[in-house]
Amino acid sequence: MDAMVNDVSIHRVESHSDLNFARRHRYDRSGIELDFGGHRVTTTGIELNTPSNPFGAVIFFQGRATGETQSLTLSADLPELSDVLEVLGARSFEVGDWWVVRIQNHPEGYAQRELDYMLQVTEIIDDRHIRVNYKLGWTLEAGREITFKKMQPVLRSHIRNMHFIGVSVPDNGSTSVKPSEDWDQIGSHPIAYEFAVACDVSDVTATRVFWPVIERRYCTHFVTERCRLMNPEEVIWGGTGYLTQQLNVLYGHVRDCHASNARHLNDFTCGAYCLVENCHGDGDEHGSYVTHGQYEHDLTFIGNSGLLSFANSGTTWGDSAKRITVKKHVASRVVAHKRITDLTLEDVHAVWKEGLVDSGTIWANADGLQMRGCTADTMLTLSQSSSRSKRSNLADGCCFGMSKGAEIARNTSNAQVGFRPVTTNFTMQHCQFHNVDDNAFGSINKLVLINTWFRGASPGAKPLQVWCPEVVMQGGGCEDSGIVLMGAFQSDEIGAAEQTITVDGGTVFSGTNADKAYFLRKNMSGIMTWILGDYRSAAGDVETSHFSLSSGPNRMRVIGSRFYGGKYEIAENAFNHGSYLLMTACIEEGVDRCSLPMESDRVKHTEGNIIMPK
Repeated sequence: MDAMVNDVSIHRVESHSDLNFARRHRYDRSGIELDFGGHRVTTTGIELNTPSNPFGAVIFFQGRATGETQSLTLSADLPELSDVLEVLGARSFEVGDWWVVRIQNHPEGYAQRELDYMLQVTEIIDDRHIRVNYKLGWTLEAGREITFKKMQPVLRSHIRNMHFIGVSVPDNGSTSVKPSEDWDQIGSHPIAYEFAVACDVSDVTATRVFWPVIERRYCTHFVTERCRLMNPEEVIWGGTGYLTQQLNVLYGHVRDCHASNARHLNDFTCGAYCLVENCHGDGDEHGSYVTHGQYEHDLTFIGNSGLLSFANSGTTWGDSAKRITVKKHVASRVVAHKRITDLTLEDVHAVWKEGLVDSGTIWANADGLQMRGCTADTMLTLSQSSSRSKRSNLADGCCFGMSKGAEIARNTSNAQVGFRPVTTNFTMQHCQFHNVDDNAFGSINKLVLINTWFRGASPGAKPLQVWCPEVVMQGGGCEDSGIVLMGAFQSDEIGAAEQTITVDGGTVFSGTNADKAYFLRKNMSGIMTWILGDYRSAAGDVETSHFSLSSGPNRMRVIGSRFYGGKYEIAENAFNHGSYLLMTACIEEGVDRCSLPMESDRVKHTEGNIIMPK
């Protein structure tokens, strides 16, 4: 095979029988297609790989460095979405050249680089600037070092129609200890590309592989399609058992692929402007679709299934990603709580799976997060670890099941897993929360709820606890649930700042709950402002309070509300110094008013109301 591939007069090599490879082959050849005709490719007796080498594939196409390099310190910021780069001298560049362009890493991690791709020169602007075939995903600040390394890439070398069967590897069972010194050198895998352009892989099926079936680094304009991986030899040791791993890639398209019991179906590390569609992973506890957080951006996933985990590999890589869009996806989990900016989830469903910890959950970073038509069987958990976005946080038309006692928005930091309180605003419209029981909005600056419903797990379930400084409810409401106002979250203190709640637009409260109150203020400090307008409160029994205030000060305005049954529950000091109560134009039917405070110039609750006895 070496003789045929290295013969530049040959552009296609076909296999018409099964083959066994005893060696690993490396080529720098362009313009060739290897078609294995669907025959079996085995590796019985294959030579050992070099240690920790996912590029030691049976067939490895690798471009070459020309030896020409250039480095400089940026004299000015390079803005996001710019396709013009500063260079030391443009005379070294020609239109059509390919260069690996790398920005200096951040000190927090050796792989924290916002720019690290093989790019093509498309225009010489002037002596100090060139245009390339890529728009920056991140701003690069003045003073940082950027390096250029000229490459001669492999072009249009394709591999097709292979049925690959690897070799047995001793069982590891550990993430840190090798069972033998050469353990990770024994296994085999079929394909790798590095410094390659427009090199496609199609119709490859594989089993018993060790490293990824298709490994790519510094590749662009490629297609991986109709490939499958079933039961790799190893999935615990980092980097093993993938269908495809793609490092520092651009303009990739992965489609119509499948993985069973693998580590990952698709992995992007520092990838941008790539699309994954109609791919499916089962036995996906390790995550079918992942990014590692090395400043990935503008990635799209459409019509896939399998566990999602984005930017979740630690600070070495940067914990960062931007503009990831997922549409029409089914997953056992969605893990996206690290520094992911402008994440879009549309028609995404996290489904509970027996035996899988945290299945049925969506963990998301509230930094330009937008969810539409999504569901999570067991929990939505919001946190905030970045503040980069210019767009609003939104959940629209979503449905979330709740786990008892869990936080919808994190209240305190847990840096170990990347959870931090939400300090920005969030709007939820046309959403439903089911099985609510002692759940909490532990943070969120301003929470706007439009036609959004909270339904308790039972009439004995605990109501929601809310630490948001401001809550606005327009329509929707609570069934067998309620809201406990805990005081506004501020820094790491609870109950120290003013809190405001506005209820209007036909909101409805009904049923009852464990605290026997729809709105409950406990012994929190700070001023509580109540703006209650057009809403309906129908107590489920005589013990249920429409609002229960055990402390003050309170500033309450109730105009045009409707109350049925139940009672008001107000402590003596609830309307002390700095408080007021104005209640007018309301309809009360069978409400116990005994605990309302005595009227005064700051407390008025009788005149202008229609009060109907029991």
